[in-house]
Amino acid sequence: MADKDLYKILGVNKNATQEELKRAYRKLTMELHPDRNPDNREEAERKFKEMKAAYDILSDEQKRATYDRYGYDAASGNGAGGGFGGFGAGGGFNADIFGDIFGDIFGGGRGNRGGARQQTRGHDLAYELDLSLEEAVNGGEKRIRIPTYVRCETCSGSGATEKSVKRNCSGCNGSGQIRMQQGFFSIAQACPQCGGRGQIIENPCTNCHGDGRVKQQKTLNVNIPAGVDNGDRIRLSGEGEAGERGAAAGDLYVEIRVRKHPIFAREGDNLHCAMPISFVTAALGGDLEVPTLGGRVMLTVPPETQTGKTFRLKGKGVKSVRSRTTGDLYCTVNIETPVNLSKAQKDILADFGKTLNEGGKTHAPKEKGFLDSVKKFFDNL
Repeated sequence: MADKDLYKILGVNKNATQEELKRAYRKLTMELHPDRNPDNREEAERKFKEMKAAYDILSDEQKRATYDRYGYDAASGNGAGGGFGGFGAGGGFNADIFGDIFGDIFGGGRGNRGGARQQTRGHDLAYELDLSLEEAVNGGEKRIRIPTYVRCETCSGSGATEKSVKRNCSGCNGSGQIRMQQGFFSIAQACPQCGGRGQIIENPCTNCHGDGRVKQQKTLNVNIPAGVDNGDRIRLSGEGEAGERGAAAGDLYVEIRVRKHPIFAREGDNLHCAMPISFVTAALGGDLEVPTLGGRVMLTVPPETQTGKTFRLKGKGVKSVRSRTTGDLYCTVNIETPVNLSKAQKDILADFGKTLNEGGKTHAPKEKGFLDSVKKFFDNL
């Protein structure tokens, strides 16, 4: 499942509405009915499970958003994709497998076949953390605030108080499910009276109204490892949405976004920068002050340096977050043509240009090589 497109499994596009998802889901449910696949029941069951897992995720807005951003593994961590029923082993058809399908389509909640459902684990959450290149390279601690469900402190997440009494739901007699007849289907769906829990809390907690959690802003300190890069994810176990009535909390996925730097471009653990130099320095050589993330260093430019020449400063890149190695800094020189010249400066350059053709020496090897190639090209026409 992890490498498959859930939208393609359901036959819808990525902008499909919930109504379009339901229609596609219902259509596939009918197509995969075992009576219509008597010669290939195992394949029909496999496709049904796959389709069911896709719908479980895409029909939940929060899981769908997680899937769109992080993929199947992150979305299925919410509990989607597990616990499927099967087709009957004999010639008959076990219609329970379609219980929660039609519960969704016809307006009921999702039931849990075989009894009252367990308390729901909290959803996983995603947070984009914006960092400068320096923060990503050096690491550190960042404080973030996220709106989410947190455990109710009044009832310690139970949803009940000392005066509360739990009793079996009268609507489903404690099973958490009610059955409806839809044609030849016997459909099991979550009891609307107790929400599929099978029990009702009398005199629930007044702060959370029996849910065991409340919505508020949650503040967290996130430790950023040195060397993280754009697109890296940090998983904080149990820091997602609180589960209902004491159930386990989801996880928080912090995705790193590194802002564009005015000087450096990062490529893996290496850094790159473009360094402008004068044509005088390029011709005669000299020492240049080069910026690095650790401070300034001196770089010696040899005489007759050509534009595009790249110098490597070993160990001046980024320390890898996954190993003990450190990348390098690559500085590429760009020779600037002088502008706003005075007449005297132009005359000096003109006289200098004349001297380049004296003595039979080649002072512009690339230019001469290019002209020789052009001459040979036209001679061969």
